Amino acid sequence: MAAKILPVVKLATKVTIAGGALYVAYGSGLLGSSEQGSVALGKAKAAIPPAVQEWMKYFGLEAQLPTIPTVEFSPVQTWNSGVRKTISTLSEAPANAVGYTNQGFQYMKDLTKKEETPNIEGNSSAIRSGD
Repeated sequence: MAAKILPVVKLATKVTIAGGALYVAYGSGLLGSSEQGSVALGKAKAAIPPAVQEWMKYFGLEAQLPTIPTVEFSPVQTWNSGVRKTISTLSEAPANAVGYTNQGFQYMKDLTKKEETPNIEGNSSAIRSGD
């Protein structure tokens, strides 16, 4: 009986943890617009170092955390430029595929033109004359 319940309990635990993580991410604005994500990043920068210091004192660890690097760019602008580049590449994909296909056909045509088949009749007469 317990062997049948254990996989169900494990699955329920995993689903609960995943659902909780999704709930927290949505509630903090990580799954919203880029402005909401920037605000959430600012909140995380302010909240994480004090929390880590508190836990380190609780567990008796004395270590110096590295400083948080400064972000010299706007995540909003970076996100938008990445989206624009991706959409641009996807919109050009059909034309690029046609161009590459035409290049491939031209390459194959050039290969077949260069490799002309030898004249079989001319070679056979040369063999006979050598006898």
